Amino acid sequence: MSSAWGTLVRGFSTYVQQRVEGWRTGSRASQAFLLFLLLSLVALALAVGALARVIVPVSLWFLFLMVGLMLLRFVPLLLLVLVLGAVAFWTSIESSFVSASRYSALLIFGVALLLALWQSSRQRSGLPMALSEAVLSQLRDRLQRQGVVPPLPDGWRSQSATITAHGPSYAGDFLVAHLHDGRWLEMALVDVCGKGTSVGPQALQFAGALGGLIGALPPAELMAAANQFLLRQESDESLATAVHIKVDLVTGDYTITSAGHPPALHWHLGQRGWTVDNARGMALGVIPEADFTPSRGRLHPGEALMFYTDGVIETADRDLDDGIDWLRHEALKAIDARGFTGLPNRVLKKVPRGDDDRAMLVLERQPPTSPERDSERHRGLQAHV
Repeated sequence: MSSAWGTLVRGFSTYVQQRVEGWRTGSRASQAFLLFLLLSLVALALAVGALARVIVPVSLWFLFLMVGLMLLRFVPLLLLVLVLGAVAFWTSIESSFVSASRYSALLIFGVALLLALWQSSRQRSGLPMALSEAVLSQLRDRLQRQGVVPPLPDGWRSQSATITAHGPSYAGDFLVAHLHDGRWLEMALVDVCGKGTSVGPQALQFAGALGGLIGALPPAELMAAANQFLLRQESDESLATAVHIKVDLVTGDYTITSAGHPPALHWHLGQRGWTVDNARGMALGVIPEADFTPSRGRLHPGEALMFYTDGVIETADRDLDDGIDWLRHEALKAIDARGFTGLPNRVLKKVPRGDDDRAMLVLERQPPTSPERDSERHRGLQAHV
């Protein structure tokens, strides 16, 4: 009997732990479960009041509101507010039950005070909730500006898009970019391992580190420094995949360095198709002496390079190779339909919704409109350099 009871307790503990971890990711499923749980408790309170023929104190609905405010995002909270408003009106005005005792109201108010104190104690920044949220948002916006690709010379265009798995703007996929001497463009697309909001702080920290290194180190040394940075972190889950590209905007020559990232795709104008790049390397944060094998090539006018994270190609029923084939096919259809304009957004909309963030970057060397214009552009770049 004790063994069965122990198994039941362990099972319940595991279930609760899984639900807590799900809530930390900010997933829609976890938010729906919390909303269902709160509405079930509201229904239980109504049932108890109906059986005892006693009006449920309005302060109890205020308690539910406080819990929802701490745990729910806006849309689930809005649904909870609508239900609580209707319930409070019905129990306070339409019902003919007798009023509850003042002791029950005081007890509920005491629980509300404890919840308020608990929420305040969770603010480890030492700032009020509204101010700490503003500081975090400013930090996020400042680091995300590092992912804005600088204006490129005529004949070059870069496009990118990111879709988070669960809605919040804190994602594990990010981009950093740097243009120096008006000629050398460097970009890195990174996927920090993890899901939802739980990976946000780590991604922000890593983005800040890479933003300070890109352009200051050669590609191989940049990857090695990023690898050492993740190995120094306290968490055992400080892992990431990344792909780095350095392009000479005069000649079109490029070097791609990959760290466990899905292979880049090269659009060849003459072949009208995407070929798989052969840059390979170990993911970051795994071993101290990670090895990276770069690839080199030249981007001719009318050609493009595509970079993406594994959330674009991997699903529950599709492995890596099948996902790459699917992406090549969808990207080809998108180009046949409307060219390269808006390509990342259009392709990402075709990706089935999953539990992983999705990001895509496309660097295009546009064909000249006329031989005279191309010659003038080339001479202008050489003069600038």
